[in-house]
Amino acid sequence: MKNYKRLGSVAAVLGLTAAGMALSAGTAQAASYNGACGSGYSVIDSMNVVDGTVYLTYNASNGYNCVVTVTNTPGTPDVMGANLRLSRNDNVWTSTEEDSGTYSYYAGPLYKYAPNSCIDWGGRVASNYTRINYDDHCG
Repeated sequence: MKNYKRLGSVAAVLGLTAAGMALSAGTAQAASYNGACGSGYSVIDSMNVVDGTVYLTYNASNGYNCVVTVTNTPGTPDVMGANLRLSRNDNVWTSTEEDSGTYSYYAGPLYKYAPNSCIDWGGRVASNYTRINYDDHCG
């Protein structure tokens, strides 16, 4: 009888430990691409922006790039941004080339037709600093 009680106690401790690990892992997860660009888009690059990740996707069937910035803390409102444009030699972004605001899940998606062209892309989460890759993914 003692062995059955001991096995029951061990099983209970293991179950609580596994549940605790699952809860703690869920809060520390990094952002992952959420499919916001739609079907046919594949991730071709990404960049860490401390509190989230910016994903650059491409649709080979239509020649469009798409950018989405995803937060590491979904459900919590935060200042976020996504940027995408054809490359040029300035730091001025128009309203159609960036999506900036307070969001709970992601900023974007932004689309740009860019076959055989270089693009500038990037984003931010919870920061005044937007990280940008310039003259990237040419052709």
